Amino acid sequence: MKRIYWRPKKISRTVLVVLAVAALAGLTTVELVKTTTRQPRYREKMRASKTALAAFDAIKAERIARGHILDPTIDPAQSGLVGMAMSEVTSNSGHLGAKRTSVNPNFAAVAVHLLDRAGVEEGDSVAVGLSGSFPAINICILAALEAMGVEPVVISSASASQWGANLPDLLWLDMERLLVEKRILSTRSIAASMGGVEDRGIGMSKEGKRLIVEAIENRSRIPRLQPRNYDDSLEQRMLLYEEWSGNETYAAYINVGGGATSVGTKVGKKLFRPGLNRTPPKGGLAVDSVMMRFSDRGVPVLHFVQIAELSKRYGLPEEPDTTPPVGASNVFVKQEYNRWLAAGILALLLFLLYAFIRSDVGFRILHRPRKQDTDGRPEQMV
Repeated sequence: MKRIYWRPKKISRTVLVVLAVAALAGLTTVELVKTTTRQPRYREKMRASKTALAAFDAIKAERIARGHILDPTIDPAQSGLVGMAMSEVTSNSGHLGAKRTSVNPNFAAVAVHLLDRAGVEEGDSVAVGLSGSFPAINICILAALEAMGVEPVVISSASASQWGANLPDLLWLDMERLLVEKRILSTRSIAASMGGVEDRGIGMSKEGKRLIVEAIENRSRIPRLQPRNYDDSLEQRMLLYEEWSGNETYAAYINVGGGATSVGTKVGKKLFRPGLNRTPPKGGLAVDSVMMRFSDRGVPVLHFVQIAELSKRYGLPEEPDTTPPVGASNVFVKQEYNRWLAAGILALLLFLLYAFIRSDVGFRILHRPRKQDTDGRPEQMV
């Protein structure tokens, strides 16, 4: 009758150690043996990043051909996309570390990732505001849009902050034109502004303004925005976007850098989070800007600022000494636990636990028969 009603027996320390070792071994195996999974839009991300890298190389070659020295103390990666501390066309201060970090072709994959999360599809139209402050990010944005088959409508600011595209003979608009001529990219800005304070270059020298006007009108030959003030610049930009939309709703708005009317001065720049913003920020309507107007209409906003934070978020290195290779980011592939392996190890551990408890193994280990003495009686325990 004793086996009719089962009750758990006391498990020996040896059995518990065996189970613990098996569990630890299983955990270690699951941690070490992971699967590599391609992230959504993998092909578009690879194509965009390869295009961005080709564009980087073309800009570097052009800069060298024009006799500009690549200073390794400023640009350790020798990318050619980090500018000068100061020039006639420099609009305001900038952070050198952010400029170095931005020179990474895999930011194009980040752009594809964010556009995908925003719901942008092939054939959609996207409004874009570019700044000369981050030429490498500009390139990555355009490469991403073209890789996805999206129609960009771009308005650029010609001047640049410190360490950006601030070489007077090689501004962002010159880079853009060069890349189109070399058939690396196909997108050109529909118009450009002076940039800087109030989007009018307030505080810049007359020579600096002259050089920017020459770049816009003579070299790029695109319309130049000539706003009377901040509000006028904002209205001109919105009017252009509406004219070029073809009566279609934009699927997203992308901002790069801190263009005055695009972000709404320094206050507006900080209201939006780096990356994807699906809704207007709290209290944001008090700061009028291109971003805020699109966001208030329900258009997703992609905000490319605080580059160091974005790089950390997507596994990109900060201030790399060499230009990172294409594919080096967690937006391409992701290491994940092998679910089948984990399930198998869990099943094995449960089986061992069940076997030790239901069987007499643990009981026998704990209660081994005592040795018999010579006269057949059990040996006394000491």
